[in-house]
Amino acid sequence: MADIQLNAKVISKVELSARVMTLRVAADGWELPDFIPGQFAVLGLPGSAPRSQWSEPEPVPSDPDKLIRRSYSVTSSSKNKEYMEFYISMLSTGALSPRLFALKVGDPLWLGPKTSGIFTLNQVPKEKHIAMVATGTGLAPYISMLTSELNCNADRKFAVLHGAYHSWDLGYRSELQTMAFLCHNFSYITTIDRPQDEPVPWTGRTGWVQDVWKSGAVAEAWGFKPTPENTHIFLCGVSGMVNAMMEALNAEDFVEHTKMQPGQIHVERFV
Repeated sequence: MADIQLNAKVISKVELSARVMTLRVAADGWELPDFIPGQFAVLGLPGSAPRSQWSEPEPVPSDPDKLIRRSYSVTSSSKNKEYMEFYISMLSTGALSPRLFALKVGDPLWLGPKTSGIFTLNQVPKEKHIAMVATGTGLAPYISMLTSELNCNADRKFAVLHGAYHSWDLGYRSELQTMAFLCHNFSYITTIDRPQDEPVPWTGRTGWVQDVWKSGAVAEAWGFKPTPENTHIFLCGVSGMVNAMMEALNAEDFVEHTKMQPGQIHVERFV
């Protein structure tokens, strides 16, 4: 863990559950890069780093000093130069996430010097409304977009539709509820898949987030129907949600945005 490649340190770690956390990372002796909200950075740890007790064991790495690197969307505002925050779920059989979950405040890790990604608001006309659909930690890029770009006094509407297994998996829930209370043009819509597991009866929406979209929840919140003429849609999460949303949106004449063809659907798929 003393490898000279480890150029950053953990300054905050909040475990929302045994498998979901937020991690704040500060550069150690260098300046954090500028980034566009929605982009991702690369985190890394050597194979010799310990794994979380809640993860599956793995074979001893052949090269324990080699960095294991993975990309994670930045959740913090692009205006924040003190640290980068990440919203991370643990894959128990994964190579890196169990090691990240074993970190403590003050521990070193590697942070890539550059950010990447085109899942941003840059290609969306300023007059178009924005609906953001996510499952789990797919919410991450939207937090950066909102904290960097949302103007509570503007007419432009924003909505976040977030689906998760349980209420405790709805990361940034209190922040988004506060944002919805303060900003007349922002709507926060949640749903959970497993209400039977809740220790306190869940009175909100249940089921898949794509079904919440199909139910007209955004139109109800905004007071008008999102259409290809007035709204761009962002999708980030598991492939099942993305595929179901693409099918529903295509039926409403929304088109995926690509380099070759401008459209109203912007997609970031989990791999």
